[in-house]
Amino acid sequence: MASLNLEWISVFDEIYKSLSVSRAAETLGITQGAASTTLGRLRNYYEDPLFTRTSRGMRPTPRADALHPLLRQVRENLESAKIGAPAFDPTRATRSFRVCMTDLGEIALLPRLLNHLQSRAPGIQIEAEKITTDSARRLEDGDVDLAVGYMPQLDAGFYQQSLFEQDFQCIASESHPRIGKRLSKRAYGAERHVEVSTSGTGHTVMMDKALAAAGITRNIALRVPSFLAVAQIVGETELLATVPRHYALVMLSRERIRQLAAPYELPRYTVKQHWHERFHHDPGNAWLRQTVAGLMPSAVMSPPPRR
Repeated sequence: MASLNLEWISVFDEIYKSLSVSRAAETLGITQGAASTTLGRLRNYYEDPLFTRTSRGMRPTPRADALHPLLRQVRENLESAKIGAPAFDPTRATRSFRVCMTDLGEIALLPRLLNHLQSRAPGIQIEAEKITTDSARRLEDGDVDLAVGYMPQLDAGFYQQSLFEQDFQCIASESHPRIGKRLSKRAYGAERHVEVSTSGTGHTVMMDKALAAAGITRNIALRVPSFLAVAQIVGETELLATVPRHYALVMLSRERIRQLAAPYELPRYTVKQHWHERFHHDPGNAWLRQTVAGLMPSAVMSPPPRR
């Protein structure tokens, strides 16, 4: 049995509506002969006359009556596909987006994003997950819609947008017995530190390379898997931490810590959002990317001052 040609569906639909081969051909911009040929193929395909001539003109057969709503829907779907994806209306949409990010992203972005969605996109849900070494594969497979953070491993093979520049600062307890308003190179080398060891991001590797180039080896007293508790730990101990500037700024109002300039030249880096090609033209994903870019805190969007 021959395959059903999709162009035949339009011919069938127009003949059904006009009950005239010539008018159907005129509507579709084809010759009457081409329309008649297509009708003949449809009759062979369905093994039914589909349309017969009567004293009142051409009339559909019962088989044509049964087929019409089905083929009409197919034609409408094809027309919609030609036009493209419908516009994304966040005020009406009900959709869940999965975003992978660092814990720094959770602190800087999630509260603002959720407050924005509450009033402007109440049907949108966000599923946040940690950036890991598996995040690239999950983006490729479509399991994740967007990745936000410092992830140099995603710079190749993914679309990306720069969000803001960042650098490092040191934090110490307000009551630290040996650290005042300035942090010397000697004190930095002598004091004990807390280090964040995260998978999937490049913060630790980048900073370690810079310190190694300066001939500095930190005395690491504690390693933790995320930044979330670092400021509290620093505020309640005599440990130092070298952290992204925005994290220090946010935590100044929450913990008993002070922010200090690092005594060594540490690198700057760019926080980005990344997405896979399969989502590049998706209206919902485009809206999410635009929303994320617009909601980054002004303290972060402005590049930190250079020393």
